[in-house]
Amino acid sequence: MDIRRALTPAELSAAESLFDGPAREEWSERFLTAPGHLMLIAYVDGVPAGMVSGIEMNHPDKGTEMCLYELSVDEGYRRRGIGRALTLALAAEAKERGCYGMWVGVHTDNEAALATYDAAGARDEGVFSMRGWPLSQQP
Repeated sequence: MDIRRALTPAELSAAESLFDGPAREEWSERFLTAPGHLMLIAYVDGVPAGMVSGIEMNHPDKGTEMCLYELSVDEGYRRRGIGRALTLALAAEAKERGCYGMWVGVHTDNEAALATYDAAGARDEGVFSMRGWPLSQQP
């Protein structure tokens, strides 16, 4: 397995089976060029097998932390440690960038994700509730 930072929309397009929908070039470019945004892709024999995205978040009294925004492993590559490796790679990148911590929101019934994050050293910081504001229809 080889984990590399995605640098081009073409890389995201080649890995779009790992996303919830098609990787649009304009959105891919915007993500990749935004300061503090990071996408790592795990390759097995040259094939995209998993991805993790992270976004740095800054606050005046806290400094910078990394939000693990999304983690995905192709169904055919699951239970091989790819999700754990991607999570650890993102944590290492966050530390290298000077982040004081990393966090992820995960549904409490998502046992696979919880097991992956636990295996990567995450600690349970308690239950929280997430609220959202849909501002437009997603395509």
